[in-house]
Amino acid sequence: MHHIDIKTHMGRGDVTAVQGLLDAASAVDAHAALDEHAWLDLVQGGREGFAGLVAWEDGHDHPVGYAQVSRGGGSWALEFVVDPHHRVPGNTIGLDLVREATRVIASEGGGHVHMWVNQPRPEHEHIAAEVGLVPGRVLYQMRRPLPLSDSLRTAKPIVTRPFRVGVDEESWLEVNNRAFQWHPEQGDWDRATLEQRESEPWFDPAGFLLHDDTDGRLDGFCWTKVHPNTDPPLGEIYVIAVDPARRNRTSGLGRQLVVAGLDYLQERGLTIGMLYVDASNSPAVKLYIDLGFVINHLDQAYVGDIAPAS
Repeated sequence: MHHIDIKTHMGRGDVTAVQGLLDAASAVDAHAALDEHAWLDLVQGGREGFAGLVAWEDGHDHPVGYAQVSRGGGSWALEFVVDPHHRVPGNTIGLDLVREATRVIASEGGGHVHMWVNQPRPEHEHIAAEVGLVPGRVLYQMRRPLPLSDSLRTAKPIVTRPFRVGVDEESWLEVNNRAFQWHPEQGDWDRATLEQRESEPWFDPAGFLLHDDTDGRLDGFCWTKVHPNTDPPLGEIYVIAVDPARRNRTSGLGRQLVVAGLDYLQERGLTIGMLYVDASNSPAVKLYIDLGFVINHLDQAYVGDIAPAS
């Protein structure tokens, strides 16, 4: 038998216990068990609109499952993970976690839900359907070997500079939020959100490449991230954008920024470049295919509306 504890704030012991579960799942699944936004919510103990649901089973001194809900940008994000040793036919830990998570959302007034699943399996389809969620957005993870061939380079490399901590935050936020105003995860960043990333161990301003126009205004950026503990180590194009207010003056800048980011990662010794892109973003997908990227796997969002509790 298992039971589920619901917490609106995670203490240090809670985070440590859940971290062990996430590490075990990440090792088996070969990808992070939680999205980075969700992970930061967890390690900081949760914020307004957060709930962590921890599943325990009799006879085990560690969690056997975890789900997390967080509210932001007018909708709810939901993720869950089950201990790899408990992913057996007939086990309902995942379904029970997701059902309980939707009850939490209903008790908080309901709303639109995105449940993200990495590399979905048939059991994810079943769980989503059981709580009234249907397939929605698809995210491609795409990869290509490094270095780039000369045939993919522009005639004149773009000039970039590293991000300056304490100086560039506001101008970067303006460009990022204009470029991603349509995006539920990336489009409403504030200074605190950016500073959270700056405090992460992986953050390196040298790999946060900015391009200014001749007037010194930020035109676009390519923020890279290194994953040294994956096999093989991966160099990621973490966030990339061109200011939509400047696109009529910056034809081809997006491609040049991708090339600059990949060159930087290759200089760091990485042999594989990686990025995520919405499958529906046809121009971006075409650009990445033209640059030699291929789809490694896909992540699936299951979406739906949860009614308020009566």
